[in-house]
Amino acid sequence: MGDIVGAGLVSHAPVIMFPEEVRIKENKGRDFTLATGLRRLRTEEIEAADYDTVVVFDSHWATTTEVVITAHPRRAGLFTSDEMPGAISRLPYDIPGDPELAAAVAATGRKRALWVSANDDPYLPIHYATLNLWTYLGQEGRPWVSVSVCQTATTEDFLRVGEAVGEAVAGLDRKVLLIASGGLSHRFWPLAELRGRMAGDPGNIVTPEARAADERRIAWLEAGRHDRVIASMPEYLRFAPEARFGHYLMLAGALGGEGCQAPGRRYGEYENGIGTGQVHIWFAGPTDGRAVGRPPQR
Repeated sequence: MGDIVGAGLVSHAPVIMFPEEVRIKENKGRDFTLATGLRRLRTEEIEAADYDTVVVFDSHWATTTEVVITAHPRRAGLFTSDEMPGAISRLPYDIPGDPELAAAVAATGRKRALWVSANDDPYLPIHYATLNLWTYLGQEGRPWVSVSVCQTATTEDFLRVGEAVGEAVAGLDRKVLLIASGGLSHRFWPLAELRGRMAGDPGNIVTPEARAADERRIAWLEAGRHDRVIASMPEYLRFAPEARFGHYLMLAGALGGEGCQAPGRRYGEYENGIGTGQVHIWFAGPTDGRAVGRPPQR
């Protein structure tokens, strides 16, 4: 039987790919904790975990008529971002995949009457929401697979897809890490203003209301109150969470949905990304000995 041995809501903000000296300059003399936090996360969680495969819920991979999971034996090449080619250019990658897990997720989705498919087309694009985090957290020989965020899905759809992922993992001999790659509130400053809003200070979040909404959810996630985050999605959607928070909701579904009580550990501060809210939160895992998605022992 398989198990989910760690999970996290992790920011892929492009600033983490800037050279360190540029990050320090843009952040008023100190590095972004979005970058330093990822290095801590790798050391304290990823390298400490006994895992076989990483599943990334990729908020930049927007599909329309189905949820897709990558089924390639390996993905390799050079990546230049069409969104930010000056920041992410000719990034080399060579990532093993897990076709068996992808097929199991797709089969479980079909059994649940969900629109989920596995795809191993060699020309299928890869996105920086996967690659940025793989650059920091990937380990040689450890497979990574990506799951799309379907842009026509509802909160309930996302949760059900996550349940299918959890069921597929449980049915295989796999120890899996789940990463919800994406941000919180996600509105940007206008072009004429954003270069003056590059620093990570959350005072640069696009509105005080969006910042407050993010901070409430961070507090709930740190307390293991996934039920509150899920129940309040109609309110949160007013603040345009990235990908309608589908990356997090699929992760939450895999961990038990509203029944999940896994507390979160923050790696770094809540920081601004040119108006958007960004944070790294890891749920349980090897450093505290609790099973992810199960109520903590009191």
